[in-house]
Amino acid sequence: MLVEVWSDVICPWCYIGKRHLEAALAEFEHADEVEVIWRAFELDPQAPKDSVADLASSLAAKYGTDRDGALAMMERVSSVAEDAGLHYRFDLAHRSNTFDAHRVIHLALDTGGTQLQGAVKERLLQGYFTEGADLADHATLVSLAVEAGLDADSVSKLLATDDLSHDVRADEAQAHEFGISGVPFFLIAGAGGVSGAQPPERLLQMLESAWAKAGS
Repeated sequence: MLVEVWSDVICPWCYIGKRHLEAALAEFEHADEVEVIWRAFELDPQAPKDSVADLASSLAAKYGTDRDGALAMMERVSSVAEDAGLHYRFDLAHRSNTFDAHRVIHLALDTGGTQLQGAVKERLLQGYFTEGADLADHATLVSLAVEAGLDADSVSKLLATDDLSHDVRADEAQAHEFGISGVPFFLIAGAGGVSGAQPPERLLQMLESAWAKAGS
């Protein structure tokens, strides 16, 4: 059974959504027959690749609020993240272009399948939200991807070219066709799609529904 998830590695709700999906799969009797593929979605495609803007300032500008308002938003999402077992360090995070990160995630899928892709996705999310990693920096991307299981030379060669750019754009075009405007967006074959960091119970219900339909 196929589960496709559109998300971005700088999206705080996407990391929470990943944990919720993992919790749902832990309760799903047929989890070993589920394949999860991570699809690209850029929350901030215009972000420069050499940005030094801190996250609070960027969010304040995006949502038309002041810095205190942005900090309050970050505090609310941090509280939800803690409930999912994640400790966000928004004080370390800053605005980041993620196009190349998505290319690396696609490289992982092409190289080692969904298991390796999931490991690379996790390491990039962890790096951004808990370590303040600059996901637009090529050396950082190589280092994190290698920690997750990719080969350094393969990642470096990818980032020196435009390879897999089409794959990222194809994901984004599909998102546009589906009308996806917010992420995470979960598409479960046989159960449809749902956006937002849905609770594990909701995702489990969708998995069970899809499984039942497939067997009927």
